Amino acid sequence: MADTVSSPDVRTILDARGYRAALEWTARRAEAFVIPLAAMVVGMVLFSLFILAVGKSPVQLYETMWRGGFGSWFSIQNSLSRGAPLLLAALCVALPARLGLVVIGGEGAIVLGGVAAAAIGVALNGAPSFLVILLMGVGGAAAGGIWIGVVGALRHYRAVNETISSLLMAYIAIALMNHLVEGPLRDPASLNKPSTQPLADIYRIGNIPGMEVHWGLVVGILACVLSWLLIEKTRWGFAARIAGGNVRAAQVQGLAVGPLIVGFTALAGGFAGLAGMLEVAAVAGRANGSA
Repeated sequence: MADTVSSPDVRTILDARGYRAALEWTARRAEAFVIPLAAMVVGMVLFSLFILAVGKSPVQLYETMWRGGFGSWFSIQNSLSRGAPLLLAALCVALPARLGLVVIGGEGAIVLGGVAAAAIGVALNGAPSFLVILLMGVGGAAAGGIWIGVVGALRHYRAVNETISSLLMAYIAIALMNHLVEGPLRDPASLNKPSTQPLADIYRIGNIPGMEVHWGLVVGILACVLSWLLIEKTRWGFAARIAGGNVRAAQVQGLAVGPLIVGFTALAGGFAGLAGMLEVAAVAGRANGSA
């Protein structure tokens, strides 16, 4: 006679499997918060040891940092304004990271995006403000996207390490920016510090009503949300996660890894270029040379 399993035993097994699956799901979700939090705590501890080594109080330092960043409504608004372009610049690191790439030279895309935006704003002086601001954003994103897209192309087609190439290309971008700002784009009135001509007020990005925070913060948040949707909810993002886990497996499955890498790095650079555009249109009002 065949052995039989009673219904309570089956329910017990299913309950145990469901409990184990729930624990695994919770662990995966918690990992996204626990690891960054642990890294931040470890970093603060190590930095505190350094502060103690030079004879200062880390508690007093962190208290000063807190007051400067969040101690008042003015400080909070100032932090939010400064954080707006940082959100976009961070995407220049985060998106390639999903493909297993370490791109740390986003500064090059930022400065070129800023210069491109400033050049467009000055060249189209007198055109409708909405059109000019839109073209400044497109131009800044295109400049940054092309620059970091080259990093992705070098990585896939020539096996050039993306960390080194992006970092070295940042120096080239800064030199190119200085050449343009000190040369063909220079404002004759800028004597001590070379810069482009200032943008007209109608081409500046204003503040959110009731706050001293420019609209770049909203742009940065929307970019982060769209990036998450791209990674988690689209086939392109799914393919990127596969390639990031194992490039060889992705190629065996027939995925076009090359265009995927170039596309993701170009998109990442586009966000960094947009950050440069926001620095010009919302903060500085012009592109300034770098010493």
